[in-house]
Amino acid sequence: MALLSQADAPMSATTIAGLFSVSRQIIVGDIALLRAGGAQILATPRGYVMEPAADTGSLEMDIVCVHDETRMAEEMYTVVDLGGALLDVTVEHSVYGQICAPLHACSRFDVDTFLLKLQSSGAKPLCDLTDGIHLHRLRCPNKAVQERVLQALEDKGFLLKKE
Repeated sequence: MALLSQADAPMSATTIAGLFSVSRQIIVGDIALLRAGGAQILATPRGYVMEPAADTGSLEMDIVCVHDETRMAEEMYTVVDLGGALLDVTVEHSVYGQICAPLHACSRFDVDTFLLKLQSSGAKPLCDLTDGIHLHRLRCPNKAVQERVLQALEDKGFLLKKE
């Protein structure tokens, strides 16, 4: 936990395993045990990070979006380019209920890393399970940024509208 608390970037299980001369699977298991014990460790596409304390001046909100896989990059870039952060994505699965995955995308670099990992793994995005409907938890540093992000997402047709 001290290692992750002091890290200035996400750390992969492989990197941590190398530092302690153990297998990657040992680290994965240890992280799972720490999380089960209440440690605020997030598994992001770039590695493990300690969940940062929420900035008291920032605003968080949930939004409901809809789009197909071809517009995922556009949606994510829209948020980060305007100063927001995509904290996670959630879908409602017919068997498992809510499935939530951390994103912690705060920049184009974070988005590009996520998209490259998705592409190189051959995995499908969660929104494929729900015909494109998904939730995002967003964080914005202030109300002006929040309004700018929401307006751009609405203008581009990403926000699901009540009918």
